[in-house]
Amino acid sequence: MSHRIPFNKPFIAGKEVEYIAQAVTRGNIGADGHFSVRCADLLQRQTEAHKVLMTPSCTAALEMAALLCDIREGDEVILPSYTFVSSAESFARLGARPVFVDIRPDTLNLDESLVEAAVSDRTRAIMPVHYAGVACEMDEILRVARTHGLRVIEDAAQAVNARYRGRILGGIGDLGAYSFHETKNYSCGEGGALCVNDPALAERAEVIRDKGTNRQAFNRGTAARYTWVDRGSSYTLSDLACAFLSAQLEHMDAITHRRKEIYLRYLEALEPLEAEELLRVPRVPAHCESNYHMFYVLLPDAATRSALIRHLLEHGILSVFHYVPLHLSPMGRSYGYREGQLPVTESLSERVLRLPFYFELEPARQDEVIETLVAYLRGR
Repeated sequence: MSHRIPFNKPFIAGKEVEYIAQAVTRGNIGADGHFSVRCADLLQRQTEAHKVLMTPSCTAALEMAALLCDIREGDEVILPSYTFVSSAESFARLGARPVFVDIRPDTLNLDESLVEAAVSDRTRAIMPVHYAGVACEMDEILRVARTHGLRVIEDAAQAVNARYRGRILGGIGDLGAYSFHETKNYSCGEGGALCVNDPALAERAEVIRDKGTNRQAFNRGTAARYTWVDRGSSYTLSDLACAFLSAQLEHMDAITHRRKEIYLRYLEALEPLEAEELLRVPRVPAHCESNYHMFYVLLPDAATRSALIRHLLEHGILSVFHYVPLHLSPMGRSYGYREGQLPVTESLSERVLRLPFYFELEPARQDEVIETLVAYLRGR
């Protein structure tokens, strides 16, 4: 369905089409061609990761991370319930149990103060999910992980080019996963990357990504024969997609700057409504640097959110809410979770509303969104 003001809209930042043509001309449109290497090198320099591997999605990167952490039947992984299904499914598919912890009411991120109490003798990893491009409290999460000998896997799907105390998200834990889906700040339609920050995991990460084979080592001349050596899957991204993405990453700072302008325009216009207790705007701690992935508001209740969504739609404006908490999903309930166990998650998930946010959102269109929203809430 088309809308006069969509929620998201893909865009051309620069040389996307030219680079796709170059990829074809170079004769390698499959994995690990010229533009794949270019994207991985850029992200590796930015994150200071030991290695970055391009993947077909963030889901693929998370599945690789689960394999690298040797997650097995009966293991447990701590993560928020308020996240996309891939965060949990990447471990559940290997037989692990997701241990859902409540979120903070300010950032909607994993509540770091609750993590240590969730650790058991079966816990193998902690997954902070950096919601809306705002960092989880990584110092405390890393402290808990070090104390109990656990891996830390950052789900930084929404947080490419965001920072925590000056450090790039995705480059802080043992592993970090990125998304370049069409809804993300920097996109190639479908795509992702795995940041391998622990050097001890790098060689195996290459094997897992290449269907469990030692093809990369064979190509380098460090393996005598090309063969199957481990578990894995086809977790590579085509050079055509990386050609498109390369052009976007070249303009990363300009894209972030434009998104900041859109974010601040929303913030300035809607902060007065918070003073009137009609909504709440996002929170970004002073030591966190957002990438301005989204702008959301928290409404008083679920009924107000539903009515506002309908009102905006009547004016041709598409707004969306986010996840059904995973602990209340059919799969979550199969692990024994029930209503009332994560009260902050359950309350906030019913009240979040995401507003249209994309690179080419014109000020006049954005003002229309703001005016329609403000008029409705003040007129109720």
